[in-house]
Amino acid sequence: MQQSDHTIEEVLKTIGLSEKEAQVYLGLLELGRGTVSAVARRAGINRTSGYHLLDSIIAKGLVSVSGKEPKQEYVAESPDKIIALLKKQLEADVARLKAAEELVPQLKSLHNVTNRPRVRFYEGKEGLMQVYEDTLTSREPILAYATFEDMHRTLPNYFPLYYKRRAAKGIYIRGIVPDTEMARERIKHNQKEKREVALIPADKFYFSPEINIYDNKVMIASWREKLGIIIESDEIADAMKKIYELAWVEAKRLDEKKSDHNPLNIGKPFSGLTGT
Repeated sequence: MQQSDHTIEEVLKTIGLSEKEAQVYLGLLELGRGTVSAVARRAGINRTSGYHLLDSIIAKGLVSVSGKEPKQEYVAESPDKIIALLKKQLEADVARLKAAEELVPQLKSLHNVTNRPRVRFYEGKEGLMQVYEDTLTSREPILAYATFEDMHRTLPNYFPLYYKRRAAKGIYIRGIVPDTEMARERIKHNQKEKREVALIPADKFYFSPEINIYDNKVMIASWREKLGIIIESDEIADAMKKIYELAWVEAKRLDEKKSDHNPLNIGKPFSGLTGT
């Protein structure tokens, strides 16, 4: 081929054709149309390789085929098809880039870097159940901010068994809870469910997300966004436990009927329980 042909061949390679594909495509362009034998001779390759290379170029939309063997012919599509090929590749690249941008934050949350908090995200109802399952690994009482209505509304069939499983594992929980009808009904089971609760005025302090603090973890269950988050960090968990103890003092003060719904009176024995 002439020097100019070599330049064209190099450009074709940059847009996704292999060296052999570029040779076959250029040979077919010069022929216009032809059998695999004619194309192979023009491109300087063997007939068997010609079939595979032509099939590959057909898949890229640069060549079409007509007729059947033994008179089957290949036809070079307009070079304008190269632009369509590149646009298709660009769309695929954009889609891959978008997928990567969405994936990278999740991968970063899994990246184990020394002295760096580990954050895990869980989506949907299944994800919310997953973060609660993690609380059942706690080696100490759980400290919780919780609203029973939101919990049971989102996972109505999960929590009755969860309470029993947590209690069976001997995991106590201490909860700061808005004073609602369901909360007053639930605290009747405090003793068997190993729970201590401080009721706070619902009209002033109603909150939806639940927060559990245990071991070196902070779990957040967002009921409205259907999102569960677990932050694993000694420093953050320690700070959240201290903040909780401050909140607990005020919550107990606001709870005028604590003696009625805390039959275990277990506030002092464990300095940070969770609970729901």
